[in-house]
Amino acid sequence: MDRFDRIFQLHKIFAARRTGLALENLTARLECSKSTLLRDLAVLRDQLHAPIRFDGEAGGYRYDRSNEHLYELPGLWFSSEELQALLILRRLLGDRDGGVLQDHLAPLTRRLDELTRHRRLNLGESATRIRLPALAARPTGPAFQIAAGATLQRRKLWMEYHARGDNRISDRTVSPQRITWYRENWYLDVWDEDRGALRSFSVDRITRPRVLDERATDVPETELDAHYASSYGIFGGVADNLAVLRFTAERARWVADERWHPQQESSFLSDGRYELRIPYRHAHELVMDILRYGPDVEVVAPEELRREVADRLQRASLLYET
Repeated sequence: MDRFDRIFQLHKIFAARRTGLALENLTARLECSKSTLLRDLAVLRDQLHAPIRFDGEAGGYRYDRSNEHLYELPGLWFSSEELQALLILRRLLGDRDGGVLQDHLAPLTRRLDELTRHRRLNLGESATRIRLPALAARPTGPAFQIAAGATLQRRKLWMEYHARGDNRISDRTVSPQRITWYRENWYLDVWDEDRGALRSFSVDRITRPRVLDERATDVPETELDAHYASSYGIFGGVADNLAVLRFTAERARWVADERWHPQQESSFLSDGRYELRIPYRHAHELVMDILRYGPDVEVVAPEELRREVADRLQRASLLYET
């Protein structure tokens, strides 16, 4: 009997009785140790909010029946955040593009499969009822295993990198700091030994990676957070610009509930429009997000960002002129 079955059995016992049961009786009925039973009672009481009380006069543990409504176990034991995390993890472990996660984490994958199929959790239809579409996802690529290994083993990594922006191939010796999952793709955050700076590389563009014997240079967590968290999107660096965006009143109903940046500032204008102020360093990703809203947003400042967005919109409109 696993934990889920024991908890359901405990609930069934308590729901059917008005008198208490001693620990010895409960352990015998559930065929488990005293320590295991105490942990299960704690889960039932603290996580599932069952009204368990110890009543010496009544003989032991029982449900508090002072409430007129009899307690029932919740139909789903996971919060929405826990369920989403479970399903995302299961999908990542099933990524067959590179075979890496599935090959090396197969035992965990099997355990997650067992968990999602457990008859008590009602997750049997999760694969069809909960959708996690991978938009604009790229194959993990064969370099993932080596890059992740170097990151966890704290070893320097030599690699070739084929940049998408300028189509150039360069040799890099780096000290991996973190593997980052961002917008359906993997990125390697590193200390670039040749350039003496923090950089991020798309893992699928890494070729010929080789783990070196030399220990990686460790960058303090505070410095990593300051570099990668203050700017906008995946591009690191301390933010030195502030974008001021104004959304139409109609679009404001959506954007006001969105979080574009941890340090964003926002306010509603008197005419119903929504003003959003976002710190950034590199404009590329921010421009792409602004363009998604087309005529529903205006870049107020800075002027160079306003010109770049206007130029892209004008060039796009030329494609549709007849």
